Amino acid sequence: MFYKSLKATFGIALGAAVLGTTVAAAEFPARDIRLIVPWPAGGGADAISRKISNIAEQDLPKSIYVENIAGAVTATGLIQMTNARPDGHTVGVLTYDSIITLPRGEMVPGYSLDKMKPIARITSEADAIVVSKHSGIESYEDLISRAKENPGQVRVGVAPKGSGPYLSAMQLEKLLDVDFNVITYAGSSSAEAEALLSGELDAAISSLGDFSGILASGDAKGVVELTSVQNATYTDVPTLKSKGHDLQTGSFIVLAAPANTPDEAVETLEATFKAAYESPEFKDWLAQIGVTADWLGSDEVVAWIDELQTKTFTLMDELNL
Repeated sequence: MFYKSLKATFGIALGAAVLGTTVAAAEFPARDIRLIVPWPAGGGADAISRKISNIAEQDLPKSIYVENIAGAVTATGLIQMTNARPDGHTVGVLTYDSIITLPRGEMVPGYSLDKMKPIARITSEADAIVVSKHSGIESYEDLISRAKENPGQVRVGVAPKGSGPYLSAMQLEKLLDVDFNVITYAGSSSAEAEALLSGELDAAISSLGDFSGILASGDAKGVVELTSVQNATYTDVPTLKSKGHDLQTGSFIVLAAPANTPDEAVETLEATFKAAYESPEFKDWLAQIGVTADWLGSDEVVAWIDELQTKTFTLMDELNL
């Protein structure tokens, strides 16, 4: 009798739980959505996240607000995201460091991609080599010629060891048989931009969008982009493929929610951000800043992350990083 009573009680509770979940899913979003950007305000990831969110929220009954929580190479903000209630009302922004640098080094206790459910990839940005006007370098050919003639003398700024730009520099040295004086800078590319302006650096590696200000002012010049696809905004910057070499590196923006977020909420978020992504307003804005729209949905982005990690970690092993 007790078993039957317990079974009946459990059945009622389970039914109520399922009904509650269904109702909650049907009402999603029930409150404003928090989008955590794990970098300081003002950077490229922050600008892209704010722009697409502003467009996406127009199709929702609630708002999407951005919160910048920087620290620990994106881990501080993303751990807050994974610890949030998994109901779709908290979303995080992942970049290269979130998917490669942190997992590779097992740098922060409690951080794991297994605690996240990817929603979509929104953009990709190829790395590029930008030279300072103080360097006297006018082209890709000038840069490589000077590096060959003066081994270890051409000063190239990149993000810290293990980052995408750092790996790009290592691959370029091997591919082109040159020896740069690679100098690392912590934080965003703004420190490298200042070093280019002062003449502290001859060149730097990051996306063209990251250096848009000093490119527009004429204080720096893009000499090559590490991709096979011509940038529609910076049409005067050749691709490395056009120079006879196949190397494609860069960063990206991926959105993710806590791992146990209901599929219905993820589907709503994916559809909402996809509509914003496809809007002329977003595409035109990306073109203005030189960033490539590059969508992958929730199923595709999971496979892409696995492939990217395998390829990059193998390269790191080869370079003893």
